[in-house]
Amino acid sequence: MTARALLALFVATSVLATANGAAETRTDAMPDRERYRQLADETEAAFRRHVIGVWFPTCVDREHGGFRCDFTADWKAAPSNTGKFSVFQARMTWITAEASRRRADLKDRLLPITGHGAAFLKDHLWDNDRGGFYWGVNDDGSISSEYTDAKVLYGISFCIYGAAASHRATGDADALKLAQDGFRWVDQHARDSTNGGYIEYLTRDGKPIEPDPNAREPQKVPVAGFPVGQKSMNTHIHLLEALTELYQVWPDPVLRERFESLRDVVRDRICLEPGAMNLYFTNDWRPTSDRDSYGHDVETAFLLLEASEALGQPDDAKTQRMAKMLVDHSLAAGWDDEHGGFYREGKMLASEADDTAKDWWVQFEGLNALLMMHELYGKDDPRYFRAFEKQWRFIVDHQTDHERGGFYEQCARDGKVVRAAKAQRWKEGYHDGRALLNVTDRLRKLAGRAN
Repeated sequence: MTARALLALFVATSVLATANGAAETRTDAMPDRERYRQLADETEAAFRRHVIGVWFPTCVDREHGGFRCDFTADWKAAPSNTGKFSVFQARMTWITAEASRRRADLKDRLLPITGHGAAFLKDHLWDNDRGGFYWGVNDDGSISSEYTDAKVLYGISFCIYGAAASHRATGDADALKLAQDGFRWVDQHARDSTNGGYIEYLTRDGKPIEPDPNAREPQKVPVAGFPVGQKSMNTHIHLLEALTELYQVWPDPVLRERFESLRDVVRDRICLEPGAMNLYFTNDWRPTSDRDSYGHDVETAFLLLEASEALGQPDDAKTQRMAKMLVDHSLAAGWDDEHGGFYREGKMLASEADDTAKDWWVQFEGLNALLMMHELYGKDDPRYFRAFEKQWRFIVDHQTDHERGGFYEQCARDGKVVRAAKAQRWKEGYHDGRALLNVTDRLRKLAGRAN
C-alpha cells in the first residue's frame, strides 16, 4: 500500500471515529444569538487590547521609518540585532491597513501608520537598481550585504501583500504600483513555467540559487530555514495570500491566470488527500519531507477558500472539500481535546502529534479555521463550534498576558508558558490580528442569522 493510501486510510478512520462521536451528541443545539454576540464582544476586545493596543503606535519607528520588532515583556523597546525584516514590516503594514478598512473608528489612528509602513517598503525594501524586495535591511534602513545579496520569495510575497493592502485601505497609487512591480518581478524571475509554482531563492539579479554540491551539510535559506533549491509549502501558501490581496485591487488578466494556477498548485500538488501538506518538494514536486504542520494545514484551509472567493468561485466544491479535509485531519491528528489547542507537528502517517508545543500563531489560525468550518457545516456537525470554544478558552486562559498585554509565543500542552516572548521579528500582530478580526465579523454575521 502506498504512503498516500496509508494516509487516506488513517485519516478516514480517525475522522469517522470523530464523526461518530459527534453523532452520539448530535442533539447539541446550535449556539443562540446571545452566545455568538458574547463571543464576538470578547474577541473584539482582545483584538483592540492585545493587538492594536500593544503594538501601535509603540512599534512605529519615527526616526528611521518602518517598525521596531524587539520589546521587553512590558513593551519597552529592547536592543535590536536583527535589522528590519521584510516579513515583519509587511505584516505590520497589512494589519494596520486591514484594521482601518474594517473598523471605521480606528481609521484615523491607523491609516497614517499604514502609509508609514508602505513608505518603508517602497523607500528601503524595494531594490531600485534591480527590482524585487530585499530580504531585509539594517535597523536604520540602510542596505547590508547580509540581507541584500539574495532575494527570497517568502519575503517578497509579504511585501506584495502589505503594499496591496495599503492601497486597498488608503487608495495610494504608489502603493498599488509597488505591489504591481513586485508581482511582475516575481513573474519574470521566479515563475517555474515548466513544473508550475515558483523558485524561492534567487540572486539579487533574480537568477535561481542552487545548493553547493560540495557542501557537507544541507544548505538553508538564511533566517527562513528553507532548503536551498527546493520548493516549500510555506512560501507558496503565502504567495497565494499575496495574490489574493492584489487581485482584489487589480483584476489584471495575467495576474488572474497566475493566481488561479497557484491556487490549483496549492490545492492539488501541495495538499495531500485526505487533508495534510508536505513541507518541501523538489522543483518537479516530489516530496522531500514527511512532516505535517497542523498550523499551516488549518491556515491553508482559510487561504484556499479566501482565494476562491476572490476569484469569484466561493462555492468551488473541489476547494471546499480540500479545506474541510485539512481541518478535519488536524482535528483528528493534531488537536488536544483535553486542554484545547492544536499541536505544532507530527509525522505524516502518525496517529498523533510528536511535537505537542502550542505556538500562538497556530492557536489563532485554528480559531479562525474552526469557526469558518462551523459556518459552513455546523448545522450538521457540532464538532467545530465545540472545538472553537475550547480553542478560545485556551488562548484566553494560557496564551494571553492579561497584565501587560499581548500573547505569549509558546505554551506547553497543559498551557504552561514555555516562551514568554511577545515580540520579535517572527512575532507580530498579523496571525492573531487577522484571526480576531475574522472571527469577530463571522460571529456577528452568525448572530444575525441565529434564532
